[in-house]
Amino acid sequence: MALTVCLLPDQAGERAVRRLWTRLEESGVPTLLSHTHGRHLPHLTLASLTSYRLDALRPALTALPAGDHLGTRVDALGIFRRSRVWLAPAVTSTLLERQTAVVAAAVRSGAAVHPHYRPGDWLPHVTLAPRLTLAQLPLVAARVNEVLPLTVVWTHTALVHTSTGDVELLG
Repeated sequence: MALTVCLLPDQAGERAVRRLWTRLEESGVPTLLSHTHGRHLPHLTLASLTSYRLDALRPALTALPAGDHLGTRVDALGIFRRSRVWLAPAVTSTLLERQTAVVAAAVRSGAAVHPHYRPGDWLPHVTLAPRLTLAQLPLVAARVNEVLPLTVVWTHTALVHTSTGDVELLG
């Protein structure tokens, strides 16, 4: 089972992303609302783990100093090579420090971190649509520009089992 360490937004941030997902779905663009198990939450992934031991990972992460309540400004749209579109939060030193600390704790626990989530290679993003066609890109850009800029406060760190959508809040 794939596991990620994520930041979850406050209620206002969650509502804003969910409203955007809904508007995109209504426009014919599949989002995380309808992707795989349909239990996705708005989130910002700090680390994606390719192997781990929960009994070692949990205490390593909960031993970290509190890193929740990170505010980020979201004012851009991004796209990865394989057609995944996302909101781009501003990269702050606090966000980078939190991601680095989470990855270091995970590695100390014996977990293996996906190469795209290693410090220096990580690109923070909030996924909107995991499978976009180029023909849909102008529509997505228009919908996103209707709601930007957003301020999102990340209030919880969680373990998210990506294959099931199960969420375990940490701390």
